[in-house]
Amino acid sequence: MITVWHNPRCSKSRDGIKYLDEKGIEYEIRKYLDNPPSIDEIKSVLQKMNLKARDIVRTKESVYKELNLKEADEESLIEAMSRYPKLIERPIVINGDKAVVARPQTKIDEIL
Repeated sequence: MITVWHNPRCSKSRDGIKYLDEKGIEYEIRKYLDNPPSIDEIKSVLQKMNLKARDIVRTKESVYKELNLKEADEESLIEAMSRYPKLIERPIVINGDKAVVARPQTKIDEIL
């Protein structure tokens, strides 16, 4: 089953959901702001994407600046993303052992 870490207030996240709907693909939504991923879940998703935390952190969020995360190491970034999930880029679409940040939404095709 495909899982989407989704923020309904984000147009890019809504675009990803719309893309899946248009393709007729079933998925499960995880409103990750309401149900933040654990440190282990973030590490797992990063591994599935073959990315580092810095690749998916939202640097323009005020909490990024408040916590002075510019020089933070990998573990500190992952901890911050778990504690403050709005730091996580969206939407993240997970399919088994693969995942992508669906920006643009056509990146979803890479994991189908």
